[in-house]
Amino acid sequence: MKHGFIKAAAMTPKIRVAEPAYNVKEITKGIEEATARGAKIIVFPELCLTGYTCGDLFLQELLLSQAQEALHVAADATQGSDALVFVGLPLEKGGKLYNVAAVLQNGEVLAFIPKRHIPSYAEFYETRHFAAGNEIPEPYLYDGKEIPFGTNILFEADAVKGLAVGCEICEDLWMPLSPGTYHALAGATVVVNLSASNETVGKDAYRQMLVESSSARQIAGYVYSSAGEGESTQDLVFGGHNMIAENGTILAQAKRFSSGNIYADIDIHRLRHERRRMSTYVPGSREQYLILPVHMEEEDTALERTFGAHPFVPAQQSERDRRCEEILSIQSYGLKKRCEHTGCQSAVIGVSGGLDSTLALLVTVRAFDLLGIGRERIRAVTMPCFGTTDRTYDNACKLAVTLGVALEEVDIKEAVTVHFRDIRQDMENHDVTYENGQARERTQILMDIANREGGMVIGTGDMSELALGWATYNGDHMSMYGVNAGVPKTLVRHLVQYYADTCKDEALRSVLLDVLDTPVSPELLPPVDGVISQKTEDLVGPYELHDFFLYYMLRCGFEPAKIYRIACRSFRGIYDNSVILKWLKTFYKRFFTQQFKRSCLPDGPKVGSVAVSPRGDLRMPSDACVDIWMKQAEEL
Repeated sequence: MKHGFIKAAAMTPKIRVAEPAYNVKEITKGIEEATARGAKIIVFPELCLTGYTCGDLFLQELLLSQAQEALHVAADATQGSDALVFVGLPLEKGGKLYNVAAVLQNGEVLAFIPKRHIPSYAEFYETRHFAAGNEIPEPYLYDGKEIPFGTNILFEADAVKGLAVGCEICEDLWMPLSPGTYHALAGATVVVNLSASNETVGKDAYRQMLVESSSARQIAGYVYSSAGEGESTQDLVFGGHNMIAENGTILAQAKRFSSGNIYADIDIHRLRHERRRMSTYVPGSREQYLILPVHMEEEDTALERTFGAHPFVPAQQSERDRRCEEILSIQSYGLKKRCEHTGCQSAVIGVSGGLDSTLALLVTVRAFDLLGIGRERIRAVTMPCFGTTDRTYDNACKLAVTLGVALEEVDIKEAVTVHFRDIRQDMENHDVTYENGQARERTQILMDIANREGGMVIGTGDMSELALGWATYNGDHMSMYGVNAGVPKTLVRHLVQYYADTCKDEALRSVLLDVLDTPVSPELLPPVDGVISQKTEDLVGPYELHDFFLYYMLRCGFEPAKIYRIACRSFRGIYDNSVILKWLKTFYKRFFTQQFKRSCLPDGPKVGSVAVSPRGDLRMPSDACVDIWMKQAEEL
C-alpha cells in the first residue's frame, strides 16, 4: 500500500450449478490464492455461491438455505485477513428475493449490497426471481446481528489515504446513471462489479468499453469479475471476462474461456491527484450513504504493475505511427493559423543538423504546403561556429536542399570573437559565457533576417529542454512561434523517424536517418578530432529518464520516492539505481530553478497531456522552493 497502491483481484472459480457447498470450496481456494498474492480487494462473480443460471431453482428454500450456509464458510475463510471480499448470492428479505453481494472481512459479514437494476429483456428474465434493491441502507437481521443492506454503502479503508470502495452488480454498469457513478461522486475511488455477463459475438468489446469509460468518467479503479466455466450452457455461455481498469485504462484482463484470475495494482494516490486536478469533477452528496470504516494493515504492496519506460511514446508501432501523424498535424496547423493571422509569408529557422531543428523544419514545410506558399519562402539558416562539426553542417545543408527551402549560411565565428573581445571574454575560457554568447548571436541573426524577410522566427526547442532549462535565456529560448514546445525529446526522435519512413523520398530519408544517428549536442564547444565533444546527455542526463520523471511528476503528481521506485522497475537492467537517483535529483533541481525561462515562453501548440506553457498547464512561481522534494530524494 506504500505510495498509494492497492492490489485488487477479480476471480472466476469453476462452479457447479445449484451446489453451494462445492462452490464455496472453490471460492475459498480463490480467497486463499488472492490473499497470498497480497490482494486487498477480492471480487467474485454475481451469484457465484449458487451459480447465476439456477433459473426457478432460486425459488427453492433448500437452495437459499444452502447458500447462506456456504456464506458462513466463505466468511470463515476470511478470518485473520483484512482484505475486502465480495461474494454473490441470492438472499431473501421481507418476503422478496434479492441478488446481492456479501462483503466479507476478517471472518465477518460487513454488509449486503443488492443489485439495483434487474433486467428482463432478451435472454434475461431476472425479474421473475429478484426484486430491485433499495438504495438507502436498512438493517437486515443476519445471524442475530443487524447488517446494513442497501446499495449506498462505501467501505473506507485506513491503510491508504483516499481508498473507498463501492459496489454494483452486473446490469448496474449498463445503465445511463449507474450506482457506481453515484458511489464515485460520494467518494469511492474503487468500484467493484460482480457480474454474470454471457458471451455473444462482439459483446466483449462493448463490455470492455463500458468498463474503460466508467472508470474514466468516475476517475476510479474498476474491478469487474464475471461468471465463467461451470455455469449452465443450456442456452448461454459465460466466458469469465474479468477486467481491472483505472481511469480509462485496462490494467489487467482475463482471456475469455480460460477461467483466469487476474490481479492489478490500482494507484489510489494517482486517482486522487486526477480528481483534484479536474475542476469539473464535483463531488456529490454523501447524505444518503452509509460510510463503513474498515481497518487494513499498512503494508508495502508487492508491485506487479509495470510502468512504460517511455510514457510519451506508444509501445505499439501502429499506435505510435498514428500518434506521430496526429502530432505533426497539430504542429503544422498551429503554425498555419499563426501565419494566416499575421499575414506572414516567410519563415526563418536556424538549422543545426540536430533533431529539434530538423523536426521544426519538417513542420514548417508541412504548414507552408497547407498554406499554398512556396517552400522557397522558408529560409533555413546555418550558422557554423567553434563547435560545429562537418557532419551536422552537411546534414543541415542537405536537409534544406532536399526539402526545397532557401538555404543561407552565416558564419558567426568572427562576430562572436569580436563580441568576446568587447566584453573581455577569454577565448580559451570555455565557460557558460563562451557557450551562451554563440547561442545569443545566432538568435539575433535569425531575428534580424526575419525582419529583413518580413517573416517570423520558428522556435526549435522541445519540451524536455524547457523542463530542464537547457536553453540559453534570450538565445535559442526565444522565437516568434515554438512548434516543438509541447513535444518531449523521446518523442522528437520518433517523429523524425516516422517522417523518414513515410516521406517516399530516398534522399530525404537518408539525411533524416543520419540526423537520427547523430548524438544530441548544442555544439558550443570545439570538437575533438572533428567529432562532437559536447554530448548533452553526458552533461544533463539521459532524456529518457528526464521524460519519465517529467511525466510522472506533472501528469500524475507522484512524489520523488514514488517516481524513483517505479523508475527502478522500469529501467531495470538499463540504469543502476544510483544512476537513476543521481539524475532524479538533477531533474528536480533544474526543474525548479529554471522556471523563470518557462514563465516567458513564446507561443507554441500543446500536443499531449503534459505541457509546460505558463498560459496552459503549468502555473508555477519562478521562485518556488525545491527543498521538500530534494529532501525526500536525499532520503532515498
